[in-house]
Amino acid sequence: MSDTTTRGIRIQVSSVYVPERSDPEEHYFFFAYRVRITNMGTESAQLLSREWIITDLDGNSERVAGAGVIGEQPIIASGQSFEYTSFCPLRTPVGSMGGHYTMRLSSGDSFDAQIDPFTLAVPGSVN
Repeated sequence: MSDTTTRGIRIQVSSVYVPERSDPEEHYFFFAYRVRITNMGTESAQLLSREWIITDLDGNSERVAGAGVIGEQPIIASGQSFEYTSFCPLRTPVGSMGGHYTMRLSSGDSFDAQIDPFTLAVPGSVN
């Protein structure tokens, strides 16, 4: 579980292994993750873009960046939350993800809301 707050934007992420969409013999491990973004600040904030760094057990890293999340650039009012679920396939049974969302406040100020790294792991593969 990852739980980070940057300038009043709290980002919580949890992940789960999805065995029915995985094929370990082919080195394909499928993970779903759920993100909850809560605006604990006093201004509304819009999520403009995302950047993820995905690292597998072999140390291979991939950068994934783009506008919004799941095709949206949500505006989150003060005291409100936005949630979504997405996925990440890996070539190893263990990895991690972390990154940031670029947010713009109603005042026009922009900043990167950090997402602390969280683990992607097949159950029983990490002690």
